[in-house]
Amino acid sequence: MKPTALRLGALALSVVLLAGWTLACTETARHGGSDEFPVTVDGAQEFAQQSQSTLLDLMVEGGRAEWVKATYITEDTQALAAAANEEITAASVRMAKEAARFDDLDLSYDTRRQLALLKQALTLPAPSDPEKTAEVARLAASLDSAFGTGKYCRTDEDCLTLDEMILTMATSRNPDELLELWSGWRQVSPPMRADFARLVKLVNEGAAELGYSDLGTMWRSKYDMEPNDFSAELDRLWDQVRPLYEKLHCHVRAKLSESYGAEQVPLDQPIPAHLLGNMWAQTWSNVYDLVAPADADPGYDLTQRLVASGMEPRDIVRAGEAFFSSLGFDPLPETFWTRSQFVRPRDRDVICHASAWSLDYQDDLRIKMCISINAEDFNTIHHELGHNYYQRAYNEKPLLYQDSANDGFHEAVGDTIALSVTPKYLVEIGLLDTVPDPSKDIGLLLNQALDKVAFLPFGLLIDQWRWRVFSGEVSPDEYNDAWWTLREQYQGVRAPVARAVGDFDPGAKYHVPANVPYTRYFLAHILQFQFHRALCEVAGDDGPLHRCSIYGNKAAGEKLIAMLEMGASRPWPEALQAVTGQTEMDATAILDYFAPLSEWLDGQNEGRSCGY
Repeated sequence: MKPTALRLGALALSVVLLAGWTLACTETARHGGSDEFPVTVDGAQEFAQQSQSTLLDLMVEGGRAEWVKATYITEDTQALAAAANEEITAASVRMAKEAARFDDLDLSYDTRRQLALLKQALTLPAPSDPEKTAEVARLAASLDSAFGTGKYCRTDEDCLTLDEMILTMATSRNPDELLELWSGWRQVSPPMRADFARLVKLVNEGAAELGYSDLGTMWRSKYDMEPNDFSAELDRLWDQVRPLYEKLHCHVRAKLSESYGAEQVPLDQPIPAHLLGNMWAQTWSNVYDLVAPADADPGYDLTQRLVASGMEPRDIVRAGEAFFSSLGFDPLPETFWTRSQFVRPRDRDVICHASAWSLDYQDDLRIKMCISINAEDFNTIHHELGHNYYQRAYNEKPLLYQDSANDGFHEAVGDTIALSVTPKYLVEIGLLDTVPDPSKDIGLLLNQALDKVAFLPFGLLIDQWRWRVFSGEVSPDEYNDAWWTLREQYQGVRAPVARAVGDFDPGAKYHVPANVPYTRYFLAHILQFQFHRALCEVAGDDGPLHRCSIYGNKAAGEKLIAMLEMGASRPWPEALQAVTGQTEMDATAILDYFAPLSEWLDGQNEGRSCGY
């Protein structure tokens, strides 16, 4: 799994994600003021309709400007993005305040919901002061670009991109080399620290103007429940899956200690973050070879199979499209293939972080990614295409409904499809000769768990940290200490070397400087298994959940399409019910999926000292 910075619809009127939408909001502000829209039922309805109409007309042009900035990083494109952000932030705050004028009216369901979505649309609300609005825009663009252009340079001539370091960390077993790269990348983020702290102060002012105590409260208000109730919901879901995570952690730590020695990996401490095969220790599948027993070989190596097949990046995308077509989705438009970025250009800086875009809110769908021929990117393509097909499924809805039921849904759809990338599916598309017998399942499940289960606490802690920062509980001088406290608490992972007050390790993770809320990825990991279990039942597959693939099943596809077409028009429990029959998120599907592995881990951990 590779989390993505998704191009959402109108609900993501963020100064970062949708910088190019500025003109749209500016025009709305110019054409819509309190005099034009009286505080009446008709006035509210007209305001909602005209806001969306004007936004839609101009978002297309603005989205293209943001695409250019992401795929061609220069001082000029950064300046254009900053200028655009300045206007969108000011106008969006204005629109949110305008929407709030109608709060006391007895409105129709659609008008009320659309106005609520409009009020909650901002990710980074700036204060009304024009100078502060401009400052928020500059800071957001600067932080985003600082990450995108970051490199680790040993000398002036010897510099490594993040992509190159990620590949080395996935394969190297030299702890000194791993530590160098881990530490080297974190030299990029300390200069971000002061800008981030200033940005927090400004956007908290903006959130206060909209009636929220801080930005974290505002973010948590977007889930069709009270902010405190949403926090409790996250705790409930984490409690469901934490025992499985703790079993996995205990086994991985023990095996890494065998490989690297007890001095490197003590059995009574959190795991050093640089030894888990990932720059952020967010997924652990790259150390599968170190933690899997000899008799649990999964029976094949998908990366090797992909390389041996001669597939190019575009071929991997075609394979993902074919999966969706097998469920009854229409093929992607030709413009998708001519306008997407599939590989890193040689002549310019780009943001390679995978993302899916809909630039015209109809059929101008695109992916921005730097694809490598490996299993991770094969799965990521299915994830990204899930966004694109979702975007097209709801494209006939009013603009404010052109989004997922909640942001976790958007992330979950593609990953639900990726859960069907089973040996059975790989045989059907010619990447595997035969389906391995059930004796290989532990290896397959362990490999999956090193991605899916290992990610769960990481998916929670990033926003747990940010919410504490936004509330003032964590001051700038405490940023790094609070970060590692949470990482040890949730993940049982520690910094491999001493960290200083001036370090800013959260900034080494894309979503922090890019100001992308992260709880969506935790929710997506819960929802994808819940969706998978329900769709497998629709498909009539009563075998082990981890062996089910819905590839080619039109009945499952119809169920999924029906949910996607709802967009954000209904509260998320109704969208959830459309696929699963449940109105509450339920992590027990993860436990069902990994049940054989959980039993195996119990046997492996017998006699070990677990906990962190």
